[in-house]
Amino acid sequence: MHRIMAFLLLWCLTPAAFAFDINTADEKELQALPGIGPQKAQRIVQYRKIYGPFRSLEELDDVPGIGPKIIEKIERYLKHVSNQR
Repeated sequence: MHRIMAFLLLWCLTPAAFAFDINTADEKELQALPGIGPQKAQRIVQYRKIYGPFRSLEELDDVPGIGPKIIEKIERYLKHVSNQR
């Protein structure tokens, strides 16, 4: 139920008003994104721990279970990713 409410909240808000930082969001925050469940959220956080912050949204494609379709679904909810490590 909470996940549905979070999704509806994300759907209603414009990306400019509400955006996640993919490099600081925790697993619970990541799960509010469309197509991201507990396992994918865990993989994103684990990837950051091993490789450091994402330099681009396209780098999410390196996370197991995340591909172009998921990236396309969530990119509107993510803040711009810096090109710095």
